[in-house]
Amino acid sequence: MAHYRASESKREQFRRYLEKAGVLDSLTSVLVALYEETEKPNNALDFLKQHLGVAGQGSAGTEALQQELRDMRQRCELLAEENKDLKNRLQRYEPTQEDGAAE
Repeated sequence: MAHYRASESKREQFRRYLEKAGVLDSLTSVLVALYEETEKPNNALDFLKQHLGVAGQGSAGTEALQQELRDMRQRCELLAEENKDLKNRLQRYEPTQEDGAAE
């Protein structure tokens, strides 16, 4: 009997955790939306994913971030090349500490 109460307590803690995190509200609203659909989708799981933001988020928001990441990487490469070029040009006009100490 004690084992039953312990597992019931863990279930209640988990339920409170889900409720506090907003998971229960999100799931409930998506399930209600599915229930209220006049024409039920062929794939209920895809419907849930899309309405929870798992699948839908991947399209516009993620694509924009991926494009920004590509742009930033390209800019970083260009700046690294420019930095290298400027360092080489600077070496021609200003010897390093080691070069100056040797002379």
